[in-house]
Amino acid sequence: MLRKYVKQYFSQFDVLVICILFAFGFLWLIPDMGRFYVWMALATGMLSYAVSEYLIHRFLFHMKPPRIRWLLTMMKRLHYDHHVFPDQLHLLFLPTWYSLPLIAIAGSMVFLITRDFSLMVAFVTGIMGYLLYYEWAHYIAHQPVQPITPWGRWMKKMHLWHHYKNENYWYGVTNPAFDVLLGTFKNEKKVERSSTARNLEQNDMK
Repeated sequence: MLRKYVKQYFSQFDVLVICILFAFGFLWLIPDMGRFYVWMALATGMLSYAVSEYLIHRFLFHMKPPRIRWLLTMMKRLHYDHHVFPDQLHLLFLPTWYSLPLIAIAGSMVFLITRDFSLMVAFVTGIMGYLLYYEWAHYIAHQPVQPITPWGRWMKKMHLWHHYKNENYWYGVTNPAFDVLLGTFKNEKKVERSSTARNLEQNDMK
């Protein structure tokens, strides 16, 4: 049964683009795999995405709905509509028009600091690798299938609390570390059900 979801996941345009770029990045790095700093840059890229996953989800995707129409339209596509229709396939994945410019900016900053093209490639490859993991975890969280591992099952349960219990907690999709550190991990049984979990645009009425 899982094969069906793997096939559907890799058939998504935005996922496929990142997969191709990730593969090119990894192939580019093969001659430099003996350099310790290349591995450090890969790990740093992955860690950077893990941090940004929480920060962007909490402070950008859950920002008060903007009054500027084009910005509101963008936020609806990036996240607001996902809370209204949490199982709609095309709303589960980050669009490349959003993710690729951010990856390019992050890579450019690393190149300006290191002046090393291979380290830049390693950093953005790490970002894309973790992004693919994030997209898979998020996709499976919204599909009628149980993850294989206990960790995956727990993270799926936590993400669904965010959608169906209270949108102000449990922002992590791949891990709860920053929820714990920043106070947004709570005992689900002690959290009140939110009336706006399924419609973030109502937040401006509070």
